[in-house]
Amino acid sequence: MQSRRLLIATALVVAVVWGGTLGYMHLGGKAGFLDRIEASLTDLRSLALGTRTPPPIVSIVAIDNRTASTNGYPLNRATLARLIDVIASLKPKVVALDLLLVDPGPEEGDDALAAALRQVPCVIAAAGVFPESTQSVIRDDNDPLAAIPIASQMLLPLDRFADAAATGVVNVSTDQTGTPRYIPLISRGADRVDQSFPLRTASIALGINPAFSPAGLSLGDRHLPTDGGQRLPLTFYGPHGTIPTYSAADALEGKLPAKAVEGRVVVIGSTVTGGGDVFPTPFDPVLPGVEVMSTAITQLIAGDALVRDHAVRLLDATASVALPVLLIGLLAWRRSALGYATIAAVALTWAALNLLAFAHGYWFSAALPVAAILPPVLLFGAMELWFDRIRATRFAAESDLLQRIEAPGLGEWLARDPNFLQEPVRQDAAVVFVDLSGFTGLSEAIGVTNVREVLSGFFELLDDEARAHGGAITSFMGDGAMILFGLPHAAGDDAARAAACAVALCRRMRGWLSVHPVLAGRTIGFKVGAHCGPVVASRLGTGTRQQITATGDTVNVASRLMEVAAAHRVELALSTALMQAAGPDAAPLHSGRLDGPEAAAIRGRAESVDVWLWQGHPL
Repeated sequence: MQSRRLLIATALVVAVVWGGTLGYMHLGGKAGFLDRIEASLTDLRSLALGTRTPPPIVSIVAIDNRTASTNGYPLNRATLARLIDVIASLKPKVVALDLLLVDPGPEEGDDALAAALRQVPCVIAAAGVFPESTQSVIRDDNDPLAAIPIASQMLLPLDRFADAAATGVVNVSTDQTGTPRYIPLISRGADRVDQSFPLRTASIALGINPAFSPAGLSLGDRHLPTDGGQRLPLTFYGPHGTIPTYSAADALEGKLPAKAVEGRVVVIGSTVTGGGDVFPTPFDPVLPGVEVMSTAITQLIAGDALVRDHAVRLLDATASVALPVLLIGLLAWRRSALGYATIAAVALTWAALNLLAFAHGYWFSAALPVAAILPPVLLFGAMELWFDRIRATRFAAESDLLQRIEAPGLGEWLARDPNFLQEPVRQDAAVVFVDLSGFTGLSEAIGVTNVREVLSGFFELLDDEARAHGGAITSFMGDGAMILFGLPHAAGDDAARAAACAVALCRRMRGWLSVHPVLAGRTIGFKVGAHCGPVVASRLGTGTRQQITATGDTVNVASRLMEVAAAHRVELALSTALMQAAGPDAAPLHSGRLDGPEAAAIRGRAESVDVWLWQGHPL
């Protein structure tokens, strides 16, 4: 028990340290090795919740394959200007061009595009170039820009376009699978800070300048929590086309519905096969980049983006400690169907709460608690199994010892039924008594060591024959023993097995006494008595030490029959009751000289008993 308490305490300490370490790393955004697992689990949650209808905020005008086949690709600046003119005439809130305009084109086309951009609030794309996919940054809780990496180069639109429209950076943050998980809301160059393309578009659409704090973003009275590095977590509404998408070819032909544009944010981007960025998402393996930008714009304006800020990460870190401790506690509490059911209920409850929170826009980590739970719980389980094996080995040894010390066979029965003989039971049984004659005087002559050796051999002989014939040694009195036939239940052949055991004992005792190096040549013999009838089987003793035995007249008579055997100078005295109960099955008795029946006086008993006398060889 002490060892198990130590094991439980050690497992709990390991769980706290391991979970606390992972939680601390997660708080600082340094548990990137869990990203792939978290990405898969996030996608599963998205798929489990299914697609959603996005708020009617953004429409996409796609430069698709049909547009390219009709107007060429990429669209020249004049055609692009004409497209913006058509859209502007339908009164959108904002036109956002998810296109990099970094190189000059024909002067006439560039002038037309610059003029078109001035007709309506517009945002055009810029991009940052980073030397590495992961950047090390200095974190400062008092500086909302401290955790933002600095780009080695910024791809900015031409000045003439930048003067005509606002600029936003279109970079996204992807996981190891390439799925966009975040939109960096701020990008830093060597000498400038730019808003992201979605944020600049949303702020113009709302007519509000954003305000940043270390923990989030404010658009007027609307506060949007952000993850570390001023990143907006992304979740997707569905596959390609979930956000209303219209062909630029239709717009150029005057077929663009006014309701698709009026009062909305219109994002122009490329969906041409092989001509634009595509990203894998839970709902679509090739979602166009323009739809990724449109999703982020929609969520910024609608305020339905995922929340994964410091508070959410702090709860994740707490769960990474609490859940392993709870599960180890449950394992230690009860390893049973109820215990395992409770553990399963806890795991399912946590999974359900995690999914429910995700459905309501809170992104709690699924991978972190799993990573925190598995090593300490599996280690604890393995150690429990190891300790169980040690205990099982010890219990087996104790059981074997019990079988040697207690009645053979009854220890196993007690293990199956702890209440066995809790109350006395009256039943028929056969009883065999055996005793060494002259052993008390012999023990003074041969010494303590030899006495122990003789008694060990004597008991081993008795144990072998008792087991062989299905009896139970219920009492061992040094140089004598009582063997009971009829426990745990009486059987029809109890008397026959008792008679056979008595004869076998006589044969074994005779040979053992003649060859034992300590006993050979000394005057020592044995006597055996056997009887059958009703007995009272019970446990005798206190709650801390009990002995299974049988009492009653049958036991007393069997014991006194040893005196009858000794008085008639034979090895075995059996009652006529036992001989009749054994019937034809008492054949082993005929292997020696069997005389009787004759009446024999029994000490302490008024009535005589009819007995048979058996001798295995001539005196």
